[in-house]
Amino acid sequence: MKPGTWLETAREERWGILVDLLFAIIWVTIVELIFSALEGPTWAYYALMLAGIVAYFAFVWNLELAREWYGSGEKR
Repeated sequence: MKPGTWLETAREERWGILVDLLFAIIWVTIVELIFSALEGPTWAYYALMLAGIVAYFAFVWNLELAREWYGSGEKR
């Protein structure tokens, strides 16, 4: 791998990387706030953190579906 390759990839995917980072920060912040207020069990904390992975892929999948829907010019 060339030294500048990762930089080129980051430039090409900058919005995707930014969305990934923002989603992770927001998800972890929400889970932390919930468990700071409720003081739930540790297993539930980790379950919600793992649920973030599923939520992320559902978010990305729905985003791709929306892009296909509106990109096709189809109106309902």
